[in-house]
Amino acid sequence: MSSKNKSSDSLTKSKVTECVWKKAFSSSTEWPDKEEFLDVIYWMRQAIGIALGLCWGILPLKGFVGLLLFVIVNAAVIYFYVNNFQSVDEEEFGGMWEITKEGFMTSFAGFLVTWIIMYTGLHGSNIL
Repeated sequence: MSSKNKSSDSLTKSKVTECVWKKAFSSSTEWPDKEEFLDVIYWMRQAIGIALGLCWGILPLKGFVGLLLFVIVNAAVIYFYVNNFQSVDEEEFGGMWEITKEGFMTSFAGFLVTWIIMYTGLHGSNIL
């Protein structure tokens, strides 16, 4: 493959990515490619997981309360985004349960790692 084709391919991918981000942050967007919308949900969940892990680590949240709050906040943000901000017909994507499951476990893993590292780093002197 020539270098001209490589640069053209990377430019096209960059424009597609830019378009997806514009659609993700614009309300009531049409999503003809269902996978594109589910990718946005997936990556949004990853960001939510890391952000909540940082918050929960800074606040000295522990145990079941922290886990339960993560699940509630994570699901609520996605539900609000899908229904109120994007106003999509969830049946086109397999129902709200399918959207709610999209990327949840990887988000949960990122949340746990971030929460544990932050909590241990800031409040760890009490542990040992």
